[in-house]
Amino acid sequence: MEVPLYLRPRVDPPLASLLGAAPFLHSLADTLGSPLHVLLPERVAENAERFRAVYRRHRLAGRVYFAHKANRSSALVRRLAAAEPAHVGVDVASLGELRHALSCGFTGDRVMATGPKDPEFLWLAARVGATVNLDSVHELEQLAGLVRRYGLGRVEVLARLSGFESAPDHGGAGTRMLSRRSRFGTPVRESAELLAALERYADAVELTGLAYHLDTTALAEKGRALERCVLLMDECRARGLAPRAVDIGGGFGVGYVADAGEWERWTTALSEAVLGGRPPLTWRGHGYGLRNEGGTVRGSVALYPGHRPNAGPGYLDELLSLPAPVLGRGTGALLLEHLHDLLIEPGRSLVDQCGLSLARVLEVRRTGEDPAPYLVRLGMNAGDVSLEEHGVLVDPVLLPREAPGTDDAEPVGVHLVGNLCLEADLITRRQVFLPRLPRPGDLLAFVNTAGYAMDFHAHHAQRQPLARTVAVEKDGDSWRWCLDEDYWPITHPGGTPA
Repeated sequence: MEVPLYLRPRVDPPLASLLGAAPFLHSLADTLGSPLHVLLPERVAENAERFRAVYRRHRLAGRVYFAHKANRSSALVRRLAAAEPAHVGVDVASLGELRHALSCGFTGDRVMATGPKDPEFLWLAARVGATVNLDSVHELEQLAGLVRRYGLGRVEVLARLSGFESAPDHGGAGTRMLSRRSRFGTPVRESAELLAALERYADAVELTGLAYHLDTTALAEKGRALERCVLLMDECRARGLAPRAVDIGGGFGVGYVADAGEWERWTTALSEAVLGGRPPLTWRGHGYGLRNEGGTVRGSVALYPGHRPNAGPGYLDELLSLPAPVLGRGTGALLLEHLHDLLIEPGRSLVDQCGLSLARVLEVRRTGEDPAPYLVRLGMNAGDVSLEEHGVLVDPVLLPREAPGTDDAEPVGVHLVGNLCLEADLITRRQVFLPRLPRPGDLLAFVNTAGYAMDFHAHHAQRQPLARTVAVEKDGDSWRWCLDEDYWPITHPGGTPA
């Protein structure tokens, strides 16, 4: 048998302890059904504190805003609402998210409104005193019109920018490079028009900072954008504006796969399989963006980097330590020297290790096809745990209903399929290796799904049930649980005082 190509998950406490409580997880799934999402609200508060520790290391002030779109949970938002108000806020990207954040205990002054905004969203954000992260001059004009028409108070705003240029090399002899193109934000080359509009509407809005969010993991691009924002703040002051913060968005990342060697072996094997040098690793030879052209691998792999040794708070620390391309000093030092606050909007990285998704094994069927002769059908579909939709590849953890025997304890490659009557309903397109062949009644636990994977693509296709969500916390040697909507940080699950 070929060596199993595992992509085993990174599991930290307390998630590791929860996975060790298999009888408890089975009892939850028996009671509430499959699929089922399980959250650890205390972990999100711990993650926020890890980001705050980076602020302290660089002696910076500012606030960490949770990007609400990463998860619909009430428990996570309520737990963050109970955190230190000056340090933790929430970033909402729709009217529904804004209403949810307010209902979970956030006051308007701890809310930042981002994303595409309709008039109702803008009106409520202005009405409750939220900071509005402006995407364009048009959005500014719309907001100012609402403020004037309805006699609302002056609204604090950030101006989101995009299209940052690199400095030319060798004293101007090199070529300027634009940052990754974005459909959001005002291009820096049009910033003069934006600043002029902010001056015109100074009675309705107050510019409190500049913002960017780059869809890239490249530190150099993000460092260049941060430095450009610091320089533009001086231009704002020259116009009589008084911004005091730079919002660098999110994108700090998560490391999903525990072992770097496993990730490197799998990605290498994928290229070999695309070239035909080894059996396919995926359903119907799917290449994840790679293709074989005349014996050469072409294309680029469309996968999230599964193993990331430096992600989340560590990535932020590295970014703030990075020398700015023009001024040469660390980007964190630039913020400190100019007395600017730092604002960030982590989503995925703030809910890192905050939960898992459970699926019951319904059927194990032999197909007779190599290299993965088994199909494992789960009580779940691809919308219930959309890791692969975001390019995340990581093995589930097998939680047997009963202790396995010795006759079937060998690793086996399987394809995981969902509960929809669709050929395309694959939980993952790749062949997954498990420590043994699962049996109906076993559970598969998909670890670290709280960021974008739990409910971002959930739907009621074919009237299959949506996953319910529960919040859990350790209670001595056992666990307590409650439905997500019943969690409050002032009481333990079950209603006893915290």
